[in-house]
Amino acid sequence: MTTPPPANQGAEPPASPGWLRAWRYAYRVPMLLWHLLVHLPLAMLAITPLTASLVVGGERVDHRVIRAWSAGLMHVFGFRLRRIGSPMPGATMFVANHVSWVDIVLLHSQRMMGFVAKREIAGWPVVGWMAARGETIFHQRGSQESLGGVLHEMMARLRAGRSVGVFPEGRTRDGHAVGPFHARIFLAAVEAGAPVQPVALRYGEGGSAQAVVAFTAKENFLQNFLRLLGEPGRVAEVVFLDPIAPGDSSGRRRIAETARDRIVRAMSAT
Repeated sequence: MTTPPPANQGAEPPASPGWLRAWRYAYRVPMLLWHLLVHLPLAMLAITPLTASLVVGGERVDHRVIRAWSAGLMHVFGFRLRRIGSPMPGATMFVANHVSWVDIVLLHSQRMMGFVAKREIAGWPVVGWMAARGETIFHQRGSQESLGGVLHEMMARLRAGRSVGVFPEGRTRDGHAVGPFHARIFLAAVEAGAPVQPVALRYGEGGSAQAVVAFTAKENFLQNFLRLLGEPGRVAEVVFLDPIAPGDSSGRRRIAETARDRIVRAMSAT
């Protein structure tokens, strides 16, 4: 089942006048080019096998670089980052509601995690490169063989003390509801004995811009990317919720239901 949005969602102001959108493009496009042509090469130089073993402030250098670059990309698009709660350290499965491609960038700005994402993302400009460098596990939708490989890789990473990020809805939605969570993906956490931390992603105050950030009907990645580049600045909230410890729930289905319920309640909070 899906859950309808809270009353404060859908209250986004009307579309900006054309001249105002043009003004945003005028200063954001140069910012984006600088981020891609200057910051991205610097990030690539910093993300090497030689730096992977370096730790600064308790965090690997390459992970710190990806977080900083992701936060910079969010800034280019006019998002003001706001974190509520704290991400779990160590081996954790992070699960979040799925709105847009922005979700991966937003989560990477807060905590390094290897995402499970559809294979098509690997070919997306900019985001695909960062996803690959961000230890993404690519999954071929509809392939049971691919899903089996994904679960095996997730368990291996969790058992090795690393974190993974999952969107249990399986796909992006229109921003008006949180869809059902697929329980099978939680098997990796159950088998590895790792905690599951639900994360609510809210765009706009109180989640008022979920539908704006989401893909519209027949909108592809590039179209969504360019549209969001001209949108008004707004807050992007990452709400790290109470984790579900190993053994807290009876099986993967119960964990999926508990995680979804906590995210839905966070989306409804003002």
